[in-house]
Amino acid sequence: MSPVHIALAILLSGLAVSMTDWFFFGVLFHDKYLAYPEIWRGSVAGGAEGKAVAWSILLGFVTCGTFVFACAALHAPPIPFAVAVWLMAPLPIVISNALFIKLHPLTVVAHALGWLAKLLVAAGAVAWLGS
Repeated sequence: MSPVHIALAILLSGLAVSMTDWFFFGVLFHDKYLAYPEIWRGSVAGGAEGKAVAWSILLGFVTCGTFVFACAALHAPPIPFAVAVWLMAPLPIVISNALFIKLHPLTVVAHALGWLAKLLVAAGAVAWLGS
């Protein structure tokens, strides 16, 4: 991948991931966050969440950038690499957190699927711009 393709992949996937994060982490099963409101900060618990959303969007770009660079450096096939990364890190972390933190099971499902979507979006950008 050329530097321009890498930059475009990071930019486009980062923008798309902000939308998938909004859906999986904010909309899907949103009412299930209220099952345990005491564990949440921000609007779920009745407060402001603007700063947390901004950091989350920034971290989405970091995730996409790291994924794009890793794919380019390793010459990894993007879709299988995305699934492997998901199985290595986010999925076990989300499940482990659910074992120790009071989370509704559907919130856990939404977060696990959200991470898979995030990685697949980045993989799609690599596949599209890398070919």
